[in-house]
Amino acid sequence: MYLGALFVADMVFSIGSVRETARRLSFSASTVSGALRRLETELAMKLVERASGELATLLASSKVQKGLQPILSGMRQLSTLMKEPPAPKDYDQWAARLPLKIATIERFLEVADQGSINRAARRLRLGQPQLSLQIANLEELFGCRLFARQAQGSVLTEAGQEVHAILSAIAQAWDEMKAAADERFQRTARAVRIGSIIPTGSESWVARSLASLVSRWNIGGNSNMLSLLLMTADDLREALRSGRIDVAIVDSVFGLDAFEHVELVATDMVAIAPPDSTEQTFAALMENHPLCVPSPRTGIGNAATAFGYDSRDRRRFRGRDITSADSLPVIVDLVANHGYVSFLGRVSALPIADKVRIVDPDEILPLSYHLAHNGRKASVEACRLIQQAVRELVGEMGTTRRRLSSPAGSGTNAASSRLGRLG
Repeated sequence: MYLGALFVADMVFSIGSVRETARRLSFSASTVSGALRRLETELAMKLVERASGELATLLASSKVQKGLQPILSGMRQLSTLMKEPPAPKDYDQWAARLPLKIATIERFLEVADQGSINRAARRLRLGQPQLSLQIANLEELFGCRLFARQAQGSVLTEAGQEVHAILSAIAQAWDEMKAAADERFQRTARAVRIGSIIPTGSESWVARSLASLVSRWNIGGNSNMLSLLLMTADDLREALRSGRIDVAIVDSVFGLDAFEHVELVATDMVAIAPPDSTEQTFAALMENHPLCVPSPRTGIGNAATAFGYDSRDRRRFRGRDITSADSLPVIVDLVANHGYVSFLGRVSALPIADKVRIVDPDEILPLSYHLAHNGRKASVEACRLIQQAVRELVGEMGTTRRRLSSPAGSGTNAASSRLGRLG
């Protein structure tokens, strides 16, 4: 890692633009992006991402930028010791191009600690000529001798001691940043990353099964950490394929042939309607209420869209303005409090039956939720605990469904009779 690349990364964090940073430093945008990627690789963390074509710095970048400040301060001190110090107006251009590697700094410090190039080379497992050349290049950069060669070894000169103090501070700051990165990497390597479809709320079977998983996992003393992420079905499939998650709870198995997967919950699709609505059929609900459904990127959204477009007697669905939202809590609130109609799997609708009306379709529209994983031992164990939690939750819903009441012929009794199919 070059000190110049660290300076470039800091400027990107400050400005918030790769292109503007490149313009100010007379670099190509790819050169600036490359400096950022190298820093992300070294620190094992994502620092920036592109959103709508614009660069967005992530929260982690502010902490990294703070950690870079001792290094940048050291670079400014080094600039005054160079054989050709940059003018103040040229400092940014000089700093961005400073060809001094962290590795070279560490080797210089090792020679100083050992008092001998030969001993340092053995400890570093480098050839003595290679290490001597790197020290010579460093001395050329500063335009002075940093070590005095003596019969008993190499001793820092007065200039070398000044350089040593600055480079030690830079190395210490970098070591602190790398130590945090190494710890993050180890935690990530041990973690089981579980992605799930977005739950309707804290009472949903998805949220409750994940909470149960975390509790059982920790009680069991598992050494692997858990990391939970909520995404749409498309995002979950892509995350599995790219290795960003190990386990996925999805509402569609499309594109999961390469992964081990099992049906987790079998259910069917129902409409959820405002509590004070009186319509008895899907068609009447869609005629009289605005619609908000998950996007086709989700399994339920795809099923709802297919339902609306595939049948001749549902033509009125085609001309409607349909709001798409991949936040199920938002959809539930629109239905419960703003007069909208939407669609859910019955197993997701029953826990919120006190907030919405559940209306059955004229025919059963089957839906399934699935569990997929990448085959890691820890992933298999996580799946086992999720399946156990879901079985218990579905059983609990089965015993309580008779207590659910439905206003004005909502169809909840029929819904209850079908819940026995879940499992």
